[in-house]
Order: sequence, then C-alpha cells, then structure tokens
Amino acid sequence: MKLAINLDLGLMRRLRQFSRRWARKRHGIDADPLILSTRRIYIVPTGMGFAFALMLTAMFVGAMNYGNNLALGLTFLLGSLALVAMHYCHRNLSGIVIRSASSDPVFAGNEATFRIAVENTAQLARHELLVANDQGMSNPQPIPANGRAVFDIQLPAPQRGMLTLDHFEIVTRHPFGLFRAWSHVHMNLTCVVYPKPAPRGLTPPPVETDTGGAQDSVNGDEEFAGLRPFHPGDSPRRIAWKAYAREQGLQVKLYAGTAVTSHIFDWNALTGLGTEARLSQLCRWIEDAHAEGRAFALKLPGLEIPANVGLGHRQRCLTALALFES
Repeated sequence: MKLAINLDLGLMRRLRQFSRRWARKRHGIDADPLILSTRRIYIVPTGMGFAFALMLTAMFVGAMNYGNNLALGLTFLLGSLALVAMHYCHRNLSGIVIRSASSDPVFAGNEATFRIAVENTAQLARHELLVANDQGMSNPQPIPANGRAVFDIQLPAPQRGMLTLDHFEIVTRHPFGLFRAWSHVHMNLTCVVYPKPAPRGLTPPPVETDTGGAQDSVNGDEEFAGLRPFHPGDSPRRIAWKAYAREQGLQVKLYAGTAVTSHIFDWNALTGLGTEARLSQLCRWIEDAHAEGRAFALKLPGLEIPANVGLGHRQRCLTALALFES
C-alpha cells in the first residue's frame, strides 16, 4: 500500500515537472506585472470531480436501465451544474494582474518569504485564489471587485546570495472543488540572503574615534539623529538626562556630523579563516553592533563602507556580505 502511494506521488511529481518545463518553453520569462490571459489557464477535474463524474455515470446507467425519466432529468441537471462550475472555475483566474511585492532579506538557513500581489481589475469578485510552489502553498483568499490581495509563499534559503523564485502557480478550485484551474508563472523574483551569523565568542575590534559621517546624512549637520546606549568613554555632555530621569536607562544623544566612537570591521583582520567563515563573523559583529546602537564601518576587498548607524546602514553592510564575490 505504501509503495503504491509513493509511486503515485512520484508520478504526479514528474507530471508537474513536465508541465512546468512545457509551460516555461511555451511562455518564456513572464513580465512583471503579468495580465493572465485565458490561453495561459489550464483546468482539470479534481479527485472530487472524478468521483462526481463516476456518480453521474452510475446514475445515467441506472436511469436508462429502469427507464426513469425523473432520474435522467436529475442526472442531466447535475451534469449541467458541473459544466457551469468548470466555466466559473476557469473565469475565476482570467484577467487578473500578477505582480511582485517586497520580499524581506533573510539569513542563510532560514526560509525566505516572497510576497506576490494579485489585483482584480474586473467588476466581479474572485474567490479562493492561492499561490503554490513545490514547498507549499499560501492561504486561499478572496479578492473583491477592483481589489487587491498579497500572497506569501516560502522558499528555503540554504546559502547566502541572491535567492530566486523562478516558478510558482496561481490556483483556484472555486466553485464546489470539482475542478482545479491554474497557471504557471515564471517571474524570477529575488530575495537577498545574508550570511548566517557566527556564534558569539570572538571579540570585535576595539572602537576608534571618527568625526563626521557616523549618522544618516539626511539629518544635516548638528541635527539630532537618535539615541544609543551609553558606553564607557562617551562624553557626559551627550548623555540624554531627560530620558534617564524617565527611567529609560543611560543613553547618549547622536548628532549628524559629530565625533563618535565606532568599530571598523575589516576583512583582512580575520586571518586564518575561510571566505564563508569571515563573512559569518563579520555578520555577527554587525548584528551585535547594530543591536547595541554602536556605529561601525565595514572594509571588504574592493569595497569600503564608512561608519554609520541605523537600519539602512545595517542593511547596506549585510547586503554587501551577501553578494560578496557573487
């Protein structure tokens, strides 16, 4: 029994792969956004649909055998209902607009979440749409007339770099679940995968004093740029005493263009480690410095990012590590 199930699953997997290759060869790489035309939509009966067809066949044979006109009428009525359901299932996908949405970066070893936006520009609502790939499927959602929905789909991110979602399907079984209509989409959506942070243990390089450029430049000279935790050696004039009085801890004011202490995370300082080990250790130092509000700079072969703080600076440095020599 288990062998038969495994054979069936293997056969279905091979059929899906063949269908995917055939669709990619026929349609190529899809534009972003993509308007789903009727020639892109495929439809087959589901397991319930095959069972329903067998039931109708048995009803028709029985009605013919006994000459029961009422049973024949019921059989034709249910058959007509199935044909209408097939038409509505196909129309549920026709004309929708598929486009990529933002995908947040992840660390290697986690799962990347790709967001796919589906827009309904028609005056009729769409029902029970979902997005699927080999790893799973999103939750089904309805889309009202002239509405929009965003679907999340996961993909494993085993290593750093640029992860590509080269294929997914837009699927519906509405109404009744008798038919499955779907379309293959090849958009080559991407997500940045940061290196996996190394375990804590290796002490980061000591801080150095840097004047100017350690905060976001958009704030202008001598403009308040935020707070960070107090560290030994900080000037008492920079302490946010009001925040301390509100029992928010000892924090230091940051101003754009002022002197700050910062780390310099240098690739060449990690001698004796391989490429991936160095990237993982730099990633760990960046994460710890960002969590503590410390300014830091990053030096890689052929690239130097000056000292700064903030989420944008963290993302810029981690992206440089993710795409190093890629």
